[in-house]
Amino acid sequence: MHVSNILSTLSLASLALAGPVQVVERQAQKLKIMPLGDSITEITCWRALVWDQLAAAGLANQVQYVGSQNSNPQNCKPSTANWDQHHEGHSGWLAIDIANSYLTNWLKTTPADIVMFMLGTNDVFRGRTTNDIIAAYTKMVTIMRAANPKTKIIVDLVIPLSAGSNSAIQALNARIPEWAKGLNSTESPIIIADCYTGFQTSDLRDGVHPNLSGDKIIASRVGPLLLDYVRQSLGK
Repeated sequence: MHVSNILSTLSLASLALAGPVQVVERQAQKLKIMPLGDSITEITCWRALVWDQLAAAGLANQVQYVGSQNSNPQNCKPSTANWDQHHEGHSGWLAIDIANSYLTNWLKTTPADIVMFMLGTNDVFRGRTTNDIIAAYTKMVTIMRAANPKTKIIVDLVIPLSAGSNSAIQALNARIPEWAKGLNSTESPIIIADCYTGFQTSDLRDGVHPNLSGDKIIASRVGPLLLDYVRQSLGK
């Protein structure tokens, strides 16, 4: 009896000691999703609404958002109270600068299995050409694949502007499908979330950023594609 009790106690102690390690391992095994972008990623609520979709599909405990940022500037209040607020959205930043100076280190620090991005608005505002922006997209994909050859990528068509630069947004969006087709691969697929079609200027709160109805549109275009990627990655 005494020996049995001792063995039982040791066994329980071993399980207790293994607990934190197992927790870390479970966290490490979660599928990592990086929301990447500018202020349309940082100071909006579509990320939270997409997380609701993950939760409703029973996938939230198997995934995590990743990025150097962990914030909820708009005080978004989705149905999922404990939604993951990590992201790589940076207000005012250009796709060109992110590609040239930042993305490599971000992916080293917070690796990702899936990257979803909308970028180009600030580049347009600052007069960068469509060719410049597409070249930055290409460099970002190269960096993503260097970090993880099996990265799954969602590229958003950029939402409209109510200002005069919208023609440049349209020009960028017109280039994205052929660009994505040219870089698409079986190992690292690229799919497009059409966040432009049907998005009205009335869905903007300030001429640039989505209001709640705009957030819902973005989430409705991005979410289903993300769910498909997650299910594929998890073998569901």
